[in-house]
Amino acid sequence: MTSKIIGVGNYIPSETITNLFFENHHFLDEKGITLKQDNATIAGKLKEITGIEERRYANKDQVTSDLGFIAAQEAIENSGIDPETLDYIIFAHNFGDVRSGTIQSDAVPSLASRVKHLLKIENNYCVAYDVLFGCPGWIEGVIQANAFIKSGIAKRCLVIGAETLSRVVDIHDRDSMIYADGAGAAILEINEGDAGIKSHLSASHTLNEKDYLFFGKSYNQESSDDVKYIKMIGRKIYEFALSNVPTAMKKCFDDSGYSIDQLNKIIIHQANEKMDEAIVKRFYQLYDTPMPEHIMPMVIEKLGNSSVATIPTMLTMIMKDELCSHEINEGDVVLFASVGAGMNINAIVYKF
Repeated sequence: MTSKIIGVGNYIPSETITNLFFENHHFLDEKGITLKQDNATIAGKLKEITGIEERRYANKDQVTSDLGFIAAQEAIENSGIDPETLDYIIFAHNFGDVRSGTIQSDAVPSLASRVKHLLKIENNYCVAYDVLFGCPGWIEGVIQANAFIKSGIAKRCLVIGAETLSRVVDIHDRDSMIYADGAGAAILEINEGDAGIKSHLSASHTLNEKDYLFFGKSYNQESSDDVKYIKMIGRKIYEFALSNVPTAMKKCFDDSGYSIDQLNKIIIHQANEKMDEAIVKRFYQLYDTPMPEHIMPMVIEKLGNSSVATIPTMLTMIMKDELCSHEINEGDVVLFASVGAGMNINAIVYKF
């Protein structure tokens, strides 16, 4: 007995932000010194390393829970279920609801509770709670839902991943160009057939890596406020990911019992195109096998990094035949993997 995905949904905000949006930004380094390169050069370097040339921002009247609600609605409609039959609503995010033009995070009540309210679910025994696990939060929510289902605690769960990272970036930090907004969701249901989750793995590296992603002050040292923004030590994260994610993926995949030639697709968190490609290449090197073509779909070029939303957003796009050269068919074996703040890593092997 395991859990099976029976419905998917996403919400991709309509506001497209190209790299030209940052043309007049005043970028500084961590010491508050103006960067030597002009902004066109900075944007070109960003595209070369991360693959990002566009990203999506939520409308000014939307917050993270609104995005999650829309994705949840689509997943429910796609599954054909009655939302009153949901046992759990698990909402993965990191910063709560941050209204446009404000600096305060609002996470009380939980975003999951807000979505349940918006869905007008009357069933009091449908439990709604949030998960804060960095970018791997949606996968972790799926792992928790699977545990509830396998233990008999639940039969049907809704797992949402949504974020509005555009609201928590330092406009003087060039890393702000990486982040985006979006939402994705999936319905998991008890299944006694062959399809479903075959193995999973989670890890938290905190001894030396805890602050590779953190909340810090603006690079504008002339600012007198104490507002904090999302910050990262990019080189440390890159090195950490390449050293630890491929081996975690291999452990998870080996636990599934499948051979590497049976793997049809790898859906990895859209953090950085160059980094993701290096991770997947190293994963295949652990099997002395070259990385196959079209094994790893990428949408970061147009959607940016929306944290917990990248994987469920991309999964929905594939299931809806919206990605050229990528499809998932019945019987396909897919490896999901993510890495992010914590530093956390997780993975799932799933048979469709």
